[in-house]
Amino acid sequence: MMTTVAFAEVPTPVGPFVLAVTEVGIVASGWGSRPRPTDRLGLAEVHDSDRTAFAVAELNAYFAGDLKTFETPVDWRLMSGSRLRVLQALHQVPYGTAVTYGELAARSGSSVPARGIGSIMGSNPIPIIVPCHRVIAGNGLGGFSGGEGVETKRWLLTHEGYLQPTLLDF
Repeated sequence: MMTTVAFAEVPTPVGPFVLAVTEVGIVASGWGSRPRPTDRLGLAEVHDSDRTAFAVAELNAYFAGDLKTFETPVDWRLMSGSRLRVLQALHQVPYGTAVTYGELAARSGSSVPARGIGSIMGSNPIPIIVPCHRVIAGNGLGGFSGGEGVETKRWLLTHEGYLQPTLLDF
């Protein structure tokens, strides 16, 4: 059986968010028009709103404040080795919490140093569901390559209750 991918775009408070879902689960997501995994994997694109409906509903519930744990299955095929171990450990970091780059390195059981964790976070193909916004520097928020950068990370961490709202949020 040939693997295919279906896409959906979800409007969110932090910009339009695109989901790519295979028969296995979500394989990629991101803000705006991201590179499509069909090019990298040779997947045929299908128009299948039934396939993307569960992930879309969960993302909408997350942004409405009604969902704390994603149950959308993840298709890990774009990751392997240490990168896969790090992102799978990240997938277990709970809503409303954060870990440092060093803590995530230790949780993953990989030999990736804390600095390398930042590089893995920057190339995470499934942000929000695999919550790279929950990884912070020991001395502040650290970087973020999704959406509007660190402001999107700050918004997501505030939405989850990890950071307190500021006067700018009202």
